[in-house]
Amino acid sequence: MPTATEPTVDTDIPAGNAVIEQVDGDTIHLRPDLRDTEGHWFYWHVRVRHAGGHTLRFQFPNNQCIGARGPAISIDAGRTWRWLTDHFPHADHFDYAVPDAADDVRLCMTIPYGPEHLDAFLATRRASNLVRETLCTSHAGHAVPLLRAGNLSDPDTRILVTARHHACESMASFVLEGLLAAALADDELGHWFQHHVELMCVPFVDHDGVMHGDQGKNRAPHDHNRDYAGDSIHAEVAAIRELVPRWSAGRLRVGLDLHCPYLRNNVHGHGQNEKVYQVGGKDPARWGEQQRFGGVLEQCAAGALPYAQANDLPFGQDWNTGANYGQFKSSTRWFAEQPGVRLTTTFEIPYANAQGVEVHIEPCRALGRDIAQALRSYLAG
Repeated sequence: MPTATEPTVDTDIPAGNAVIEQVDGDTIHLRPDLRDTEGHWFYWHVRVRHAGGHTLRFQFPNNQCIGARGPAISIDAGRTWRWLTDHFPHADHFDYAVPDAADDVRLCMTIPYGPEHLDAFLATRRASNLVRETLCTSHAGHAVPLLRAGNLSDPDTRILVTARHHACESMASFVLEGLLAAALADDELGHWFQHHVELMCVPFVDHDGVMHGDQGKNRAPHDHNRDYAGDSIHAEVAAIRELVPRWSAGRLRVGLDLHCPYLRNNVHGHGQNEKVYQVGGKDPARWGEQQRFGGVLEQCAAGALPYAQANDLPFGQDWNTGANYGQFKSSTRWFAEQPGVRLTTTFEIPYANAQGVEVHIEPCRALGRDIAQALRSYLAG
């Protein structure tokens, strides 16, 4: 049994994930638990206790597990988070000096966001124009939340927003919070949404994966964002496909899906990973609407995270090719098939670094508000 002064590491926390291969004094050898993931992915999240005053080394088997600002760190049991540093070199390990009084330290590849964070957000925004419902029961037996906000009786326009098709992409959830907060605010922008728009949000499409700390990306036999053709194998996607045509009633104009890209630049051969960008659709008309919306967003963006229309990734470039999707259909391709839809788009929100700007909770929420403002201007144009 370890003594009170020997560090211990575990994953018995919300969305915990790691295979702890060895604890050798103050060196912890670990790797992401891939479970049913095909190939490599990079999400991990651990708790360290009894380590106050120790300088710990976290050693990974390769250099694709640590982001552009190092790990996210919490010394108050997950209540607040910061990045290890402003710039972290491409490496397979990091060192962390645990403060003397810190007895519950959480370290994660990203800033976690799970159902408990959504509950806390909703608890501060009780309003008649916000309702929480259940999309479906997940395969693990959990109630999957569905949110509707704005004009819930007779809107001119309906907007669908989804997040966490891939469970580990947590920074997207803070953007969704910012978008929802803008639509519910007691100001000009919020009043416009409350008069004209019904916003329906699925905060956790891969709900079980979010709760269990899965990667979600490249889940075998296919992940949630490859589940929109044929018979859906994931309960949440099947429920979205059944509900949305009935709910939209011909008024659905925008389908927006929020993601995070790969871990960082100069990994996996992609240079897009530290930019906020839209993923271009194959259809030229759809791409034209994405570009029109991108131009609006670039003009009205006021938050800290930079967005430039020129950073959007057209179909056929980098990873955004037909070979990446194969025979599968993504969420936004399915959104585009719904009657009356004008804009369907995927946004990628970096994990830690956006063109040199720190990606954190409040900047992500501000980006959500920027997107809300751009949606208003786009739909009014």
